[in-house]
Amino acid sequence: MTSHHPAWRLIGVTLASGYSLYYASTATAWHFIDYTNLIFHEAGHALFMFFGEFIQIAMGSGLQVLLPLSIATYFFTKDQPISGAICLMWTGINCINVSIYAGDASTLALPLLGGEAVIHDWNYLLGALGLLHRTSEVAAVLYSLGIIAIIAGIGLSYHFALQQYERTI
Repeated sequence: MTSHHPAWRLIGVTLASGYSLYYASTATAWHFIDYTNLIFHEAGHALFMFFGEFIQIAMGSGLQVLLPLSIATYFFTKDQPISGAICLMWTGINCINVSIYAGDASTLALPLLGGEAVIHDWNYLLGALGLLHRTSEVAAVLYSLGIIAIIAGIGLSYHFALQQYERTI
């Protein structure tokens, strides 16, 4: 059985699905994928530094979610739906990660990269929008979007992987 055999795709889909569900159930813990996602978060701040303070701060979390969503879209348009669905799970993981950060906007308990001297993105954003009193609701919406993306990614990835598997038997 070669690495391109559809049975291997089913195994890969199962691993990605299991990890995504594990991530969702342990969202407040630090995971190995968070190191990569943090790079995209910080890159969002750097890439949007010329668009004003609000956009620069918003695009940390923005790029963290939009990058995997863009990659998912690319794979879906290039007829690689399993890869697209797995990237949709990754998008969900990032929404969940961002929900934890957003949920900390009023308590400021999370340790931030750069220490106490840096701006807490979500405290700033929700404060600027007059929504700091809605911190828990914003976090709940982001977490729910993450769960929806993960479930959609799991469903789609199994659908496409099983389609490919059935064509070979």
